[in-house]
Amino acid sequence: MAVQPTDPVVAAFVAALNAGDREAFFALLTDDATMTDDGTERDLAAWTDKEIFSAAGHMDVESVAPDGRSLVATYTNSTWGGMRTRWSFTVDGDRISHFDTGQA
Repeated sequence: MAVQPTDPVVAAFVAALNAGDREAFFALLTDDATMTDDGTERDLAAWTDKEIFSAAGHMDVESVAPDGRSLVATYTNSTWGGMRTRWSFTVDGDRISHFDTGQA
């Protein structure tokens, strides 16, 4: 059973990702947003295109930290299949300025 993120900005991020809605996804990010994958800085546009939008990425949230800005999810895409991942978000107002993901 999937869990719903408690932080509204993180919840909107998950919803946009799962809908494959690139416009809504990027609207949730600050203009200078950054991301890391297993702690390594990645090009946000290239990574999201490859790992999310071109690969039918989908996130089923398993657990959410008390602050609502970290979660564990089964992440599935057409490139890698399914894997247990961790995600953490830096939320700046109503947008995300940084997110980190990696294997859990």
